[in-house]
Amino acid sequence: MEWLNYHHLLYFWVVAREGSIAKATKLLRLAQPTISGQIRVLEDALGQKLFQRAGRNLVLTDVGRTAYRYADEIFGLGRELLDVVKGRSTGRGMRFVVGVADAVPKLIAHRLLTPALALSDAVTIVCHEDHADPLLARLAVHDLDLVLSDAPIPAHVKVRGYNHLLGECSVSLFAAPRLARTHQRGFPRSLDGAPMLFPTEHTTLRRSLDGWLDGQGLRPRVVAEFEDSALLKVFGQAGHGLFPGPTVIEDEICRQYRVRVVGRLDSVREKFYAISVERRLKHPAVVAITETARSHLFA
Repeated sequence: MEWLNYHHLLYFWVVAREGSIAKATKLLRLAQPTISGQIRVLEDALGQKLFQRAGRNLVLTDVGRTAYRYADEIFGLGRELLDVVKGRSTGRGMRFVVGVADAVPKLIAHRLLTPALALSDAVTIVCHEDHADPLLARLAVHDLDLVLSDAPIPAHVKVRGYNHLLGECSVSLFAAPRLARTHQRGFPRSLDGAPMLFPTEHTTLRRSLDGWLDGQGLRPRVVAEFEDSALLKVFGQAGHGLFPGPTVIEDEICRQYRVRVVGRLDSVREKFYAISVERRLKHPAVVAITETARSHLFA
C-alpha cells in the first residue's frame, strides 16, 4: 500500500500558499534547504513536478495546482476536526467549485446555482468565470467540480467528461422602452436594419441567431459584440440596440434592466449543460442543480 507523507505535503502546502520558500521558512521555522529537500521527496513520491521556475519565482504546475487543492481540503478538515473535538463552531461549509462559461447569462447562472445554497448541509460556492475551453481543462485535473456551459464539450477539447443537459428554451429580443415600441410593430420584419447588440461570434447563441436571420432574409445593423452577457444587457438598457436573452428569464431581464420584450424567436433555442467528470452525478450540490433545473427552471 502506498502512503502519503503528510509532513512533506504540509511543507508543500505552506510554500504554495505563501508564494515562496523564504516566507514558508518563517512559518515552519525550518531552513530553506530542509523545505526544498522535503518538497523534492514529495515530488519523487508522486512522480510529478509540483513547482516550476518563472524567473525568480516558483509557480505551481498543473499537477501542483491539483495537489494544492487537495492539500487545502486535507488541512482544512484537520482544523475542522480540532474545532469539533474542542467544541468550537467550524463555520465551514462543503466547498463547491464551479466554472461558469462566459456565454452563460448571469441570471441563468444564478438560478442554476441557487439550489446548492438551499441544501441542509451548508455549501460554500466558489465561482470562476472564463471561456469554456480553459474551464474544461481545469475540470479535467479536478480543479473544478462542475462547469456550466451553453454547449456540450467541443470535439476539439480532449477532456474526458460528461454532458448533462439541464434544459433548453427559446430566445427573446429585448430593448429599452422607446426602441422596443419602434420594433414591436411588424416584428420580425422590423429587425431588418435594426440596431443590434450581439454576443461574439464564437458563441453558440450567435451562430444560431445568424442562421435564423439569414433564413429570414433579415440584415440588422450590428452595433456592438460582447463576450460578457451582463455588459451586453447594460448597453441594451441604455438604448444602444436590441439584444437577445433566454425566454425563461424574460421577467427577470425586464425587471432588472428596465427593458421590454420586442418579440420571441421560438425556433432559436438555447441549451444549458452541467459538465462533470462523473457519468452518474453524486455531488449533492450538482444533484440539486440538475434536478431543480429540469423540474422547475426549464420544465
